[in-house]
Amino acid sequence: MKPATLATVILLVLIAVIHIVRLALGVQVTVQASVVPMWASVVATIVPAALAVAVWREHRRPAA
Repeated sequence: MKPATLATVILLVLIAVIHIVRLALGVQVTVQASVVPMWASVVATIVPAALAVAVWREHRRPAA
């Protein structure tokens, strides 16, 4: 696997894991006096996880 591809997959998985931890622990995030809703972490878990899987599968696909 190319280093940039590996770094991308690791970064996307890390982002997803951080949001899973936020959901599990119920951590409140505030940005300029506005609380970020928990559903935002659901989206921020699904999207990077799906992208990580897509990049991983694209890399593993045999060359045509």
